[in-house]
Amino acid sequence: MSDASIRPGRPRARSLPLVAPLRLGRPSDSWFKPALSVVAASAVPQLTLLALGRLDLVIYTMAGSLCALYGHGLPYARRARTLTGVVLAMTAGLGAALVTASLTHSTAVLVAVGALLAAVQKAGCDATRIGPPGHVVLTFVSSAALFAPQRLGQVPAHLALTLAAGAVAWLVCVGPALIRREGPERRAVARALAAAADRVADPGPRTHRAAAAAVHAAWQCLLASGRPTPVRRSLERLVAHAEAAVTPSATGPDVEAEADRLRGLAALTRGCGPVPVPPPPGPQEECGTEHTELYGIEAERAALRDPGRRRAARRSLLRSLGPGSPLLPVAVRTLIGCGLAGHLCAALGVGRPYWAIVTAASLYQANITLTWNRTLQRTLGNLLGVLVFAAVLPLSRTTPLALVLCCLFFGFAAEALITRNYWLGSVAVTPMALLVLEFGAPHPAAELIGDRVLDTVLGALAGFLAAALVTNRRAAGRVERALHATAKARTEAERAAGQPPAERARARRALTASLVELREAADTAAGEWWQRALPEQEVLAAEQAGHRTLTATAQRLGPAARAPRARRGTTVPAPANGAE
Repeated sequence: MSDASIRPGRPRARSLPLVAPLRLGRPSDSWFKPALSVVAASAVPQLTLLALGRLDLVIYTMAGSLCALYGHGLPYARRARTLTGVVLAMTAGLGAALVTASLTHSTAVLVAVGALLAAVQKAGCDATRIGPPGHVVLTFVSSAALFAPQRLGQVPAHLALTLAAGAVAWLVCVGPALIRREGPERRAVARALAAAADRVADPGPRTHRAAAAAVHAAWQCLLASGRPTPVRRSLERLVAHAEAAVTPSATGPDVEAEADRLRGLAALTRGCGPVPVPPPPGPQEECGTEHTELYGIEAERAALRDPGRRRAARRSLLRSLGPGSPLLPVAVRTLIGCGLAGHLCAALGVGRPYWAIVTAASLYQANITLTWNRTLQRTLGNLLGVLVFAAVLPLSRTTPLALVLCCLFFGFAAEALITRNYWLGSVAVTPMALLVLEFGAPHPAAELIGDRVLDTVLGALAGFLAAALVTNRRAAGRVERALHATAKARTEAERAAGQPPAERARARRALTASLVELREAADTAAGEWWQRALPEQEVLAAEQAGHRTLTATAQRLGPAARAPRARRGTTVPAPANGAE
């Protein structure tokens, strides 16, 4: 959404970009983690099946191995629980698909079940905010299983293979906690410091919002990290320092030096050495107030562990999927688009309509503009990926080991490239998905390539058509609710000005969270077609008032620790305060 206010107008279809969605961006600072994890999680079961001469079972172990793609931004305590849920959800979707495939051979029924599973998986991933890769991997596995030959008696053994591979993926993703327990927290805090540095170097609404979102994400990561440790307490101080640097009043005269100092702190925090020394304690702590009381984070951790709070969170999750939810129209889009794509390809005689189902399912994002962007990216990436598959197919057919190594390579390449742009990652995903079919038996190359091209084009057309026809006017209602929540949070933050430091800190974090949610809701609604006029001026006014309140209630915990200024190409030396 533009920073300037826009005069409310009649609902209309907005213009769609053609070039911007295809531009390459910076790779993620942790792209190698899911890339290496999925390779390690896939290599163990695939090489085991290779030794046993049963590569035809790879599709079932791959379902569990792909769970290693999830949860890499979460602290290890939360990641362990999340991955358990992902493995169970993957197994449930696969089980439903295998049972259906064993009971019927009707293409219409299989397509309908595939579309229904895709819609449920989309709604569940959006409601839980699981993060990338979202529902696409779940839908890929369940849709492929629907069209695989299956007998009912084989289902338990195949699901056991999935659970076993899922257990390996769980160990691969959670195992690093034994080596670097606070690694995810350090990366989240480093992102907050880097975003604060960008805000100091280039003040403006865009960098301010990005910094506020990064600080909020860092606090959430620390809240979910489990019991406090000396490293986590130092990280809490660094987040508070980044938060203080975001406020306009915190910017000193030497902007470049302050930005360099924050970037130096971010580099040290992200590294493997000691956590850099945070700002010195403020007068509250000098008077005897404990650090955890000052930030109020321990009370929030205790609230998260409270059974009543957990029950309330589960009820809130169910309400988010209810009849009035803004997530429901996106799920309906998924249901209709996947069903239309599958039936259209089946009517044209395509032998693998599940590719069209997966293509359609992969398009659906928060709004129609983002869905259009993903449509362009997916189509370009798949078509280029088919060419890569044609080039690598002769090599993969030399030996079974070559086939396994090719799949592992493309799995790594997909995660290495997808953070630059989705279409670039799709160039690697497409040959990997096609090579999976080779584990059962070789297929004619021309047939595979022709079916995949046709499924990609028809799936993209049908999927976007469904997105354009199913409106989501509830997105505006989400903006109105976010405005109300932001006003309430701002009032509570102002009332907490005279409260103890812990209360002030909690109130400010709640206000920051509400501002992040307001911006997300406004951007989502702005990208929808046929939307009623949005209260854009009210959103901008609420954001400005909220940031003024954050500035007025900002409490520096003491003068900032002045680390030596980093020259270009050098690293700020780390003060010794204990290694992890």
